[in-house]
Amino acid sequence: MIFRLISLLILFLGCAASLSATRSGLGDTEKGYFVRGIVRDSLTDEPIPNVFVSIKNQARGTMTNADGIFELDVPTRVSTLSFRSQGYEPTEKNITQNRINLYVVRLFPAEEVLEEVVVKRRRYSKKNNPAVDLMEHIRRTASSTDPLMAPYYSFSSYQRMTFGLNNIDINGRNKNLFTRNPFLIEHVDTSEISGKLILPLSIREQTSRVFHRSNPTGTREIIEGKRSEGIDEILDEESMSKFMNDIMGPVDIFSRDINILQNRFVSPLSPLAADFYKLYITDSVTASDSSKVYTLSFYPRSHESFGFIGQMEVERTDSTTLVSSVSLRVPREINLNFIENLVLSQHYQMAPNGKRLKTRDEMTVEVSLVPGTQGIYARRVILFSDHSFEQPDDAITIFKPRAPVFEQKDASLRDSIFWAAVRPDSLPDTELKIGRMMNRLRQNKLFYWGEKVLGVLVNGYIPTNKDTYRSKFDIGPMNTTVSANALEGARFRVGGMTTASLSPRFFSRFYGAWGTKDHRWKYGLELEYSFHDKKRHSREFPIHSVRLNSSYDVYRPGQDYIFTNPDNVFLSLHRPGIDQLIYRRANSLTYTLETDINFSIKAAVANERFTPSDLMPFVTPAGTTLNDVEKNYLNIELRYAPGEKFYQTVSNRIPINLDAPTLTVAQRYGSGLNATSVYFMKRFWFSAFGYLDAIVKGSHVWSRATPLFYLATANTNMSYTIQPESFALTAPMEFVADTHCSFFLSYWFNGNILNRLPLIKKLKLREVISLSGFYGHLSDRNNPATNPGTIAWSGWETTSTRLRTPYLEASVGLDNIFRCLRLDYVWRLNHTENLPSGASRHGLRLAFHVTF
Repeated sequence: MIFRLISLLILFLGCAASLSATRSGLGDTEKGYFVRGIVRDSLTDEPIPNVFVSIKNQARGTMTNADGIFELDVPTRVSTLSFRSQGYEPTEKNITQNRINLYVVRLFPAEEVLEEVVVKRRRYSKKNNPAVDLMEHIRRTASSTDPLMAPYYSFSSYQRMTFGLNNIDINGRNKNLFTRNPFLIEHVDTSEISGKLILPLSIREQTSRVFHRSNPTGTREIIEGKRSEGIDEILDEESMSKFMNDIMGPVDIFSRDINILQNRFVSPLSPLAADFYKLYITDSVTASDSSKVYTLSFYPRSHESFGFIGQMEVERTDSTTLVSSVSLRVPREINLNFIENLVLSQHYQMAPNGKRLKTRDEMTVEVSLVPGTQGIYARRVILFSDHSFEQPDDAITIFKPRAPVFEQKDASLRDSIFWAAVRPDSLPDTELKIGRMMNRLRQNKLFYWGEKVLGVLVNGYIPTNKDTYRSKFDIGPMNTTVSANALEGARFRVGGMTTASLSPRFFSRFYGAWGTKDHRWKYGLELEYSFHDKKRHSREFPIHSVRLNSSYDVYRPGQDYIFTNPDNVFLSLHRPGIDQLIYRRANSLTYTLETDINFSIKAAVANERFTPSDLMPFVTPAGTTLNDVEKNYLNIELRYAPGEKFYQTVSNRIPINLDAPTLTVAQRYGSGLNATSVYFMKRFWFSAFGYLDAIVKGSHVWSRATPLFYLATANTNMSYTIQPESFALTAPMEFVADTHCSFFLSYWFNGNILNRLPLIKKLKLREVISLSGFYGHLSDRNNPATNPGTIAWSGWETTSTRLRTPYLEASVGLDNIFRCLRLDYVWRLNHTENLPSGASRHGLRLAFHVTF
């Protein structure tokens, strides 16, 4: 997830660098007189809707929209525009005839003569506060107006996401960009929330029909059309959609928490709202139908906490209460990375049956890695229409047990006629022309190859065709090309894989590696047949395949790196101690079936042979040396992760979030080998006060004289980096058991402590504490001291006695250092005496960690 966030930022900022370096000669556009801009309140900086914009001394003009945006064609001779709105002083703006003509206009509130008003300051209190009472009333009655409480509810949804470069400076920082690429000027637009110039680079559209049933509860979304254009085409489209929907998805203000940017914000309608927010009724109007319209304003008691500043328009009669609109933004003091501006707005209307219907959901974000530099603009608009409370004709088919989201086969093949018909509102010209703009940019070799380099950084593989999607063979992964370890010395590796361009069902992967110290060739070969066509590579979800693997390589007993390759170059630097490395030859035939509800079955028949090395010889308790250990076994694994979201890379799946519970049960059975294991993982949120990541593992080995490689060990991380699901201070194979339970707990405070300390809160540091433990038992049947047939290893004499009490490891860390680093101090809480080689009592560990 972290890597995907960094990749996205690199992709857009890298595009800016490539654009600046491209040469002219791609064409020019003639000068026009199309004026665009945004009108804002000079005091509050809020956009002003319904402002009349006209040519000076003429009746010809236009009105600003709900976001304060206006567009107007003007004749060549015009040099001044006039702006008028009730409650504001009339304003004139001089315009200059050029290719941009984008303006920010600020109106001053009109001065009115008022009678003397005496204002007395008093301390805020939630007691006898009509705003608190109104908010509580809205929350209590929310279920009665909830459309999801109806037996059936369906609606059409149109979603559009736009990404681009923000804070464009045509005459300054970006002058060369537009001088060398003059055609880009016609694509410049204005940000709805800040008035800054933006250059859209990517657009994604999706239209779907959503069905909901209340009893039994079920939701089904059928995607009827989807398209994307722009620079992010080199990323995995489906994974990017999941990622963007997770960080900028639809918002339910009536829930306890609002989930955006992978954080939890306290909703103004949360049960905690009265204690978390200061609430005020800032305006009230009696409408023509005798209903009352209230403006309810709120802001967090602590601006550094995860809450909103905003307003809520509430229409109330004797029998109904409707939240007609909501406007939210984050405080500038909030401990939120990279976000310069974030504005979220929603609009509702009342259905004839008294249910509230959401009609519009917008979110705009302006991102900057370093304040004042080139930033990123992102806008998400969702429009809802065709609401219905009738039972669908094919309800039985729609609500069959399956994935909540279904994409029609031709959804990605819709033409321009389809999109023109389904868009509830017209697409801005700057977004309609993104595809044309990218085609012209890719004609330039420097930009073309710059985009290819960014693709390699993101995906880790080098395509062998200029057109990435037509490449039949990709070279990689590149992060394993060079590494080092005590057994091989310097290690050099080269490999690659075939793609769906060669065959949509037959796939292969291979690599070869050579060590300068052991002078041995290692290899890995994979052949796979998929029972359904793939778009790009074999790892795409869902997998239904048969896979044959054969490999010979270095193996690290007791060291399992979950989300990276063991020969990753960044793991080559590790703490001193015993180097336990051997060789393993493995052959397996695996059948995998993944369902769209995230339940999977994996069955494998495998043969493994372990060969000792000079660093780790195999011996019996009697001192007899063994040449190798070989096992044949059957492994069956069942996994269920309802609601799981992940980013699909070419080789791995990186969790987008850990909110979904994951349960895995596995059974391994063979000659002299019988073991059962269980795995559970879940993230628990505590609203805006942080979250807890919990992982629990357990296993039991039923067989006798089981080779040590199949026993449970305290998974050791020998590097100086923070690695998930591992212990930072143990030695490899320090704790070994045939019955075990281990846990990994990490609580992230989101800065709730340091945010309250003067001066220190300006650093925007975040606290994290962790506790990990390993507890188990090594029975006599698998203990070398009592079973002479069991293989022994260095330090086995102390294992059985050390496991009489659980091993515990704790850490206290500072996250968000310079917005990108996490530093932990780790120490052993027990088992600190007679440490084996490679173990430590305490130490510092570092991780590159980037989040919002």
